[in-house]
Amino acid sequence: MSPTRSTTVSRVIYAPPCAVYAAFLDPQAVATWLPPGGMRGIVHEFEGREGGAFSMSLVYPEDETEMVGKTSEKTDRFSGRFAKVIPDALVVWATTFDSPDPDFAGEMIVSTHLLAAGNGTEVTMVTENIPQGIRLEDNEMGCRETLQQLADYLGG
Repeated sequence: MSPTRSTTVSRVIYAPPCAVYAAFLDPQAVATWLPPGGMRGIVHEFEGREGGAFSMSLVYPEDETEMVGKTSEKTDRFSGRFAKVIPDALVVWATTFDSPDPDFAGEMIVSTHLLAAGNGTEVTMVTENIPQGIRLEDNEMGCRETLQQLADYLGG
């Protein structure tokens, strides 16, 4: 059996934990800050509560020539559920990519921990069970970009 593929990324966002937590439960907010790089987010379904389902597409820019989508040439579509939520402290997403490629199969778990840190929040994203088709360094870079965009969205 192969070891679990995971990454951990952390940064301080200068906003209170309640604001960071709220940004994870608002579909329009998630569509704004989640897509890495120049990608665009489209929310198809979103129940921001423990046990609630979601589905979303991340769409690559038309001029993107290096990256190829997991679902189609320009799209990564995924679905999942809010596996666990603790107000102002933890959001756990269990996600699955919509892809015919077995290298992207399986449920990936993204646990986002929120910890008050001075006048901000230390946000730590732990991604586990990363599919074999995703390079760990790409996942880590994407998480760093996402946290930067979350910080920008929250003004911190």
